[in-house]
Amino acid sequence: MTATAVDERADDRAGAAGRAAPVSVPRAYRFELVKLVSQWRIRLLVLACWIAPALFVAAVSRQSTLPSDTLFGRWMHATGWAGPLVMLGFAGAWALPLLTSVVAGDVFAAEDRLGTWRHLLVAVRSPRRIFAAKALASLTVILLLVAGLAASSTVGGVVAVGNQPLVGLDGHLLAPGDAAGKVLLAWVCVLAPTLALAAIGLLGSVLLGRSPMGLLLPALVALAMQLAQMLPLPVAVRLALPGYAFIAWNGLFTSPTQLGPLLIGIAVGLVWAVLATALAYLLFLRRDFTDLTYDGSGRRAITVGLLPPAALLALTVAVVAVATPSGGSGIRQSKVQRSVATAFAHLYRMQTEQLHRPAVTEAELRAAAACTKSDGRAAQEGPGNDWRCVVTWHLPGVSVTGSAVYQLDITSDGRFVADGDGPKEVNGYFLVRTSTGDAPNPLWQFDGNVELLDTTSKG
Repeated sequence: MTATAVDERADDRAGAAGRAAPVSVPRAYRFELVKLVSQWRIRLLVLACWIAPALFVAAVSRQSTLPSDTLFGRWMHATGWAGPLVMLGFAGAWALPLLTSVVAGDVFAAEDRLGTWRHLLVAVRSPRRIFAAKALASLTVILLLVAGLAASSTVGGVVAVGNQPLVGLDGHLLAPGDAAGKVLLAWVCVLAPTLALAAIGLLGSVLLGRSPMGLLLPALVALAMQLAQMLPLPVAVRLALPGYAFIAWNGLFTSPTQLGPLLIGIAVGLVWAVLATALAYLLFLRRDFTDLTYDGSGRRAITVGLLPPAALLALTVAVVAVATPSGGSGIRQSKVQRSVATAFAHLYRMQTEQLHRPAVTEAELRAAAACTKSDGRAAQEGPGNDWRCVVTWHLPGVSVTGSAVYQLDITSDGRFVADGDGPKEVNGYFLVRTSTGDAPNPLWQFDGNVELLDTTSKG
């Protein structure tokens, strides 16, 4: 018996016998929310998300060794706004996929394991309302967990380190108020891929019944997307993956803001969320609730659960390829040179202030970078750790042109780490001697970002 037949028979019996109408969605939602929150593992997750990030960020910020291999990790001593961004990078890679698996990936499968579908149908008398209530309840819990991660890590960072300016990915300083707004916006932006994973969890929970694969599906999809992002994929394929917004928030911390990849990532994530939720809804209405041995949808797992998402991926790749001008990896020599020169100019000014030298502007510096990959023997594009850049600049009133060397490691998503290779007084040592003592040298190592799309102004 399908869910539609159950709905019709329940309504007919209610009208014939004068019984009450099916339970409203708000009442069913409250019931499902109480069921979720009453589970000990959900309570532990809520507690962990609202407490653990603050403790982690505060503890790391007090350490002498920082996670410099993590985006914004090298600035955790300097400002409290770096902590929530470090946590955001970790959450997008690991925490949020696991949280969506535990919550959304189990919300329907739990009823199959416990054999309580008949009791629930008698109580609510509408499979449609049951689906809406369960989907909304799982979404509420997921949003509560994400809010906890963001708020806790922010409080931990600001309390432990303070409300100082944040150094962006192109070296420019963001005032505390601007940094706070962009940190909040970055956490809001990752809700789109989180919703996509949650919807995939709902689909797996409906599609695979009591099978543990339904519980693991969001985490497996997220892992597959992470592995794909490590590959030298074309830009259109990279941006068409539903989890790209977990990475694209980096563009908020450059000037000008790299909005193109971020907006595409958000739109793709929301489209995937709608499609997966719609497929889960249709499958839920067509299942036979009288079958006590139900253990998944069999062939529907391929025809409904796999083919539509594959078709959506192909469609989004085609749309992004047509709508965006970039091709290949999107990492080209001219972009690398522009990104390195811009970041160096901003950070050189920061070093100048540290050393109390005469102030200089980026326009006066006229910083430029000459970058080569594999010493010019290979194609001058694409990711790799074999990029080498020579940065030159000019100081007002000084006839000699300054120069510094950097070794670059550029990942497939456009992020790079520039490692200074001399001269020592500029970028060859991790400390600079100031009037108040030794301080971290901003030019020694710095993070940067090469925009994969040709949409940002070249100024």
